[in-house]
Amino acid sequence: MPFVDSDHEIEVRIGCSIREFFEREGEARFRDVEQDVLDALSQGPAKVLSTGGGSVLRELNRKHLGERCRVVYLKSTPEELFRRLRHDTNRPLLQVADPLAKLRTLFDERDPLYRAVAHFVLETGRPSVSTLVNMIVMQLDLAGDIHKP
Repeated sequence: MPFVDSDHEIEVRIGCSIREFFEREGEARFRDVEQDVLDALSQGPAKVLSTGGGSVLRELNRKHLGERCRVVYLKSTPEELFRRLRHDTNRPLLQVADPLAKLRTLFDERDPLYRAVAHFVLETGRPSVSTLVNMIVMQLDLAGDIHKP
């Protein structure tokens, strides 16, 4: 299946990085663009769609993703996310004095939303990418969501 990253598609649409757009236009305007992009991407031919962390904040996004897609929530702890993202300067919401505290706040806000829309929840921990992919494929296969020729 083709892979599509919604953040990449947003950057193509806005003509700059998400961080630049966020700083110039603000979060609300970014979420408007994100909503339009997710609406378009959640339709059409089957694909693997990677969404940004805040995509679940809007009810319409959750509705579209939940009804049009098989949603796999790759759940990580705030501490694990901090370990992975501590040097990332492209995430606007983490450009704060205490990014770990911010990640904990975001997790508390978003985890219930992810759980509400997800068809599958997988604890990521630290498996290899191939192990994680195999776990996802196994869940989809067990649910009858993979159609083999």
